[in-house]
Amino acid sequence: MSNGFSASTPGRRKTFPRRVRLLRHSDFERVYKQGRRHFATHLTVFYLTRAEGDGMRVGFTVGRVLGGAVDRNRIKRRLRSAVRLHWPELAPSVDVVVNPKKSALRADFSELGKEISRAFEVMANAAPK
Repeated sequence: MSNGFSASTPGRRKTFPRRVRLLRHSDFERVYKQGRRHFATHLTVFYLTRAEGDGMRVGFTVGRVLGGAVDRNRIKRRLRSAVRLHWPELAPSVDVVVNPKKSALRADFSELGKEISRAFEVMANAAPK
């Protein structure tokens, strides 16, 4: 598939491969300190354009203030799904950190999707051409 996600067999869930994930603590810190922010009702998206790279990398931060482990994991699952569904076809080289608010747990999934989609639009417009 063109968006970086794959399914090993038909009918199987799409995975969230390592190449599209933000994994290192130093990368998260760099995005927080040097990047820009996009505020939405249920989340805040931090993003930083990379000079080189092949597409977008996304990370999620869900702090303990948002609830117990079950709630935090549910928020992460919902956000990963929203990101997968709204992944841009031509993703710019940008590192993204999605930081949800407490309301993301109870928000309608379509609302989360709209907010993620809007954040991706903002990033695409801000990316150098």
